[in-house]
Amino acid sequence: MNKKKIFNDPIYGLIMFEHEILYEIIDHPYFQRLRRINQQALSHYVYPGAMHTRFQHALGALHLMTRALNVIKSKGIEISREESEATCIAILLHDLGHGPYSHALEHTIVSIDHEAISLALMKEIGKDLDKDFSLVELIFTGEYTRSFLHQLVSSQLDIDRLDYLTRDSFFSGVAEGIIGYDRIISMMNVINDKLVIEEKGLLSVEKFLISRRMMYHQVYLHKTVVAAECMLVSILKRAKYLLQNDQSVIMSLPLEKLLKLSDEDNAIIENKELLKLFTEIDDIDVMSLIKYGVKNDDKLLQYLCKNLLERKLFKLYLHPEIPATKKSMMSYLTKTNVMHWDKNALDYLILEKVERIKYYESDKDNIMILCKDNSVLPYEQLANADLYPPKEEIQFVFAPKNL
Repeated sequence: MNKKKIFNDPIYGLIMFEHEILYEIIDHPYFQRLRRINQQALSHYVYPGAMHTRFQHALGALHLMTRALNVIKSKGIEISREESEATCIAILLHDLGHGPYSHALEHTIVSIDHEAISLALMKEIGKDLDKDFSLVELIFTGEYTRSFLHQLVSSQLDIDRLDYLTRDSFFSGVAEGIIGYDRIISMMNVINDKLVIEEKGLLSVEKFLISRRMMYHQVYLHKTVVAAECMLVSILKRAKYLLQNDQSVIMSLPLEKLLKLSDEDNAIIENKELLKLFTEIDDIDVMSLIKYGVKNDDKLLQYLCKNLLERKLFKLYLHPEIPATKKSMMSYLTKTNVMHWDKNALDYLILEKVERIKYYESDKDNIMILCKDNSVLPYEQLANADLYPPKEEIQFVFAPKNL
């Protein structure tokens, strides 16, 4: 029986995939879990349409990868069926290690990067399907000799970014994030096993980098989105504190077991039991904790959960005389004694987040341009790099309106 299915993607239309193993992977419970992981965490608090999932993103990235590989092969670059299949599996599973609410709770429930968890789960799926994923792992980690295959999965201009910018822009309704993914893919080529973009696509690359920066400022780091996500982190932090001090918090058993772990015990990629627990939690577990938390005996957890659930979000802290840091604000409030909470609660009520964004790293894994004279030059030597900063640091401090 033909296992191949047709998916109706809202962006790309009807899509299907060449390799049957991809459908076996899609049907695996670990991959199906991505249906219950929101791609943009709490961005829907500002952009109501931003409710799409990691599942949708993974399928979209796989579709674009299929197109990219076909374009590269059409230009005379030999890619074996095994390499093509392994690269498709790598992009399909690249986000498998994301926990509930994606990046918003990374390092909160478990202390390990999602890429490391993705690799561990990749190995487990290979065992479950009785398939050799050694080539998939080499491509995913960048250890395979033909580095362009890894660059398609993870680089400064990869298939992952082409899909998530397109998808996040579509669902949030922020037109500034629209990129010419078709044009960029059609300009892809390979020189000496390195990914290059033909010079005709230079302006499309420039638009891609500018759009990515605009999406960070308008969507990913919108102050209201960041406030909601900081409150979410504070709720998990408080729940973890209560559990580790033998106080009752209603939540799912897998989430409870993970939150009770100390950071030293949190090496889930080396512990099969913990890894299995991780695959059992998703956004539903965290939302259940928040809903039950509204009636918890702990007044602080109750306050945090109720405010997040009802979208009574903390405000960006701006004071004409006090530096906008958590430390200075806590010191000021302790001295002036103007707060309605015990000073021990301040750690959960004054929320700080520092975002360090790298828009383009000219000293690492440059985007390479294939010029018309067949020379290959780094993007920054040909484009107007002054249109955007290479990196940026943004600091947020939030607190309740009436502390």
